[in-house]
Amino acid sequence: MKEWLGAAAVCLNEQDEILVVRGYDSPGWEVPSGGIEIGETPEQCCEREVKEETGYDVKVVDHLHTKKTKIQEIKVTTYYFKTEVKGGSLGINDPDKTIAEAKWVSISEFLTLKHAYPEDTPYIEKWMKKLYRS
Repeated sequence: MKEWLGAAAVCLNEQDEILVVRGYDSPGWEVPSGGIEIGETPEQCCEREVKEETGYDVKVVDHLHTKKTKIQEIKVTTYYFKTEVKGGSLGINDPDKTIAEAKWVSISEFLTLKHAYPEDTPYIEKWMKKLYRS
């Protein structure tokens, strides 16, 4: 069975807004994420994908969750990390040309968005409240 490994970033700013992106081929929003390249750790992948998809330099500060699922005949593992912005500014520089839009949204707005991966929404809501409201 084919396998895909990826990483995703849960990144909140000082206003407790979460960074989300929307792809050209998706009507839904998601946290920045992508596939792990050869020689990369999940953490390095996470930091690279955020930079490419949003323009922000981030640092992984904590592992939140590992999601394992099967999509068609592909075994999918995605590592979710809490990240902090260290620099940069909002701007898409995605070499794959898949990201249409990136923005910061509040927790309440996040819950009303159409999500690319709706099964992740309860986890992300819980992490947002736990990590940044305590």
